[in-house]
Amino acid sequence: MNIEHKEAIKVEPGKMRVFVSQLAQKVGMPEEKADFLAGLLVKNDLRGVFSHGSRQIATYVRDMHAGLIHADPQITSKNEASSTLVIDGDGGLGYFAAYRAAEELIEMCRLNGIAAAVTRNHGHIGAAGIYSRLLAEHDLVGYVTSGHKLNLVPDYSIMAAAGGSPMSFAVPSGDEPPMVLDFGAMHDLYADSPHVAELFGLAPGLVFRSMGLGFMCQALGGFLAGVPLHGDGELQYKGASQGSLIIALDIKRFIPLEYFKGEMDAYMRTTSEMQPMPGYDKATLPGVLELQRELDWSLSGIPVSPDHQAVLSAAASEFRVKLPF
Repeated sequence: MNIEHKEAIKVEPGKMRVFVSQLAQKVGMPEEKADFLAGLLVKNDLRGVFSHGSRQIATYVRDMHAGLIHADPQITSKNEASSTLVIDGDGGLGYFAAYRAAEELIEMCRLNGIAAAVTRNHGHIGAAGIYSRLLAEHDLVGYVTSGHKLNLVPDYSIMAAAGGSPMSFAVPSGDEPPMVLDFGAMHDLYADSPHVAELFGLAPGLVFRSMGLGFMCQALGGFLAGVPLHGDGELQYKGASQGSLIIALDIKRFIPLEYFKGEMDAYMRTTSEMQPMPGYDKATLPGVLELQRELDWSLSGIPVSPDHQAVLSAAASEFRVKLPF
């Protein structure tokens, strides 16, 4: 879980963006791309999605430095139909390909009512919610998933076939925050997770449903996007072993937009007055807490835990970039 650590220090968001961008530029990423990437990672920090925020830059710069990922990818779009497209990430980080796909889907969806894209030949796309939120900001329903090279062998547990991929759904509201569900299908069920056997014993149905979601992530975000089950194919960049599927849906094709947004607003307000889950102060729907954090922490600073500090400090020392704290 992405929880604010008690011993966290506060870091000004602008300073964190500069730091992340400078690190990316150190390994050959052009300034414009580095600033774009930094903006996305720091926004995740601000929303409390620390697992997919600025700490990820340490892995990314090492992968780019080692030649596993292209530092300056030239994204290309192949559109042979009115409502589908394929984006090639040119061996770079998946953020550039997936964001390009979500942007192009907006107008396609408005013209056709529904539009879908797959992205391929790239690395990590980060938090799937980045792209579903972009669609919701344009009054569209967004769905995003991804898949990656699994390297399965018969000795592995069937749980390994579910991968570790995300799904995200985003639905716009009117005056209230959009509802954004962004989750790892197999979170808490990885091989090194401490409670796997306990969860299976107490609620096997939950485990099987999580695995089922993971299987679907792999089929739709992986194989449909051209990520092979076996072999590396002709990949120039060995770290470019991921794909994604992004779908946009135009609400207006089914029901008046303002009516729908009014119903979502009422849903948000009504549920906020209900009794919260045990141990929690208030009841919220997905995306509400994250947006409130973003508003608050944009002013007070990003809470950076000791572990987060250590990850960034190691990268700063390795690539000789001044820390933002």
